[in-house]
Amino acid sequence: MALRAEVGKAVVGQDAAVTGLIIALLCRGHVLLEGVPGVAKTLLVRALAAALQLQTKRVQFTPDLMPGDVIGSLVYDTRSAEFEFRKGPVFTNLLLADEINRTPPKTQAALLEAMEERQVTIEGTARELPDPFVVAATQNPIEYEGTYPLPEAQLDRFLLKLHLTLPSRQEEVAVLGRHAAGFDPRDLAAAGLRPVAGAAELAAAREAVTRVQLHPEVIGYVVDLARGSRQSPSLRLGVSPRGATALMRAARAWAWLSGRDFVTPDDVKALALPALRHRVELRPEAEIEGVSVDAVLEGILSTVPVPR
Repeated sequence: MALRAEVGKAVVGQDAAVTGLIIALLCRGHVLLEGVPGVAKTLLVRALAAALQLQTKRVQFTPDLMPGDVIGSLVYDTRSAEFEFRKGPVFTNLLLADEINRTPPKTQAALLEAMEERQVTIEGTARELPDPFVVAATQNPIEYEGTYPLPEAQLDRFLLKLHLTLPSRQEEVAVLGRHAAGFDPRDLAAAGLRPVAGAAELAAAREAVTRVQLHPEVIGYVVDLARGSRQSPSLRLGVSPRGATALMRAARAWAWLSGRDFVTPDDVKALALPALRHRVELRPEAEIEGVSVDAVLEGILSTVPVPR
């Protein structure tokens, strides 16, 4: 795929994260990126925006960040003697919310309306956000001191949660080789990264995804997976109907990216972990035993009957 190849000029590896972000754009969804510092989370978002000719803005979430710093605010104009609305960074196509769990719940909640309704309300006036609008939020999975974990209601707004892993030795050698040859992550144009599609192509792709067929047996399989999570003895919170819908949408986009006009159970399996891992919660006894959410979901995938 031309888009993956173009992003690959700036980002080595992380193919799963690139695919996940593309699926989010196709589904009008949002993505939670989790990984240790230095695995190219910011570079990945910037490279994808450049390859698709999308506007992107970055917000560094900190404990003193206020809602108005994200969505915008009314400012008094002394010349006109009127209040003027100044847009915040949320008015963009691809918003990078860096370390979203470092800001208090009041500011986190400011994103809820934007993510769900594609609008923000200032002093009773609703203002629409650009289309497309996707939030790519990052989290550091290791350092939790001084953080504010996202509540379940906000986690459920994210279509996918993607884990960005450390590169393999071969990939890390390639990264260092690029930097040794003069690669500058702040100058993507110099790296040869060029737009390969635009808003029209993205809109056409979204329309094509809606035409991908979903057979009743596959829909039933998605429902059975969600219900299986609610009955798991290791989980305190199972997958909601919204989570099941998100999995179905993501599987549909993955089927289209794979060149098919119908969804298979394998498509559902491929997207089950990223679409569901942030929508379930372990029981305390399972956490004490060292059980992971992904392991529980993989167990459910192995036990729920697959339609033929």
